[in-house]
Amino acid sequence: MTEISESLCRKGYRLTPQREAVLKILLENPNQHLAAEDIYAMVRKSHPEIGMATVYRTLELLSKEKIINQLSLDEGNCRYELESQARYHQLVCLKCGKITEFNDQLLAEMEERLAAENKFQIVGYLLKFYGYCGQCASAEG
Repeated sequence: MTEISESLCRKGYRLTPQREAVLKILLENPNQHLAAEDIYAMVRKSHPEIGMATVYRTLELLSKEKIINQLSLDEGNCRYELESQARYHQLVCLKCGKITEFNDQLLAEMEERLAAENKFQIVGYLLKFYGYCGQCASAEG
């Protein structure tokens, strides 16, 4: 939290109690890919005075400043997660929003090759495949 606070301060922002509450929810729920409504419901438990508009503004700011990732799904639905230098491989269902993470040795080998061929130090990446999970695909026929 201190690192995030310092990053915001360097960019001219304050870590308000509301922003801190939203960040705390994201930190306490790693890899959960939360919707704004989920974050709002969780934050209200400790900050009942917070409004949905404040949560949206906070998420927009944190996304703009690359502190969190915003994953846009169909019909304007978004999910949020903390920015990370980890290697993520995800399958994202465009209908229900389910996100499945997977590991693949082939991608690790590709990362090594790309780094060597381009004399580039890779510190992280996010690879997402968009489509429909088995349940949603079956429901569509």
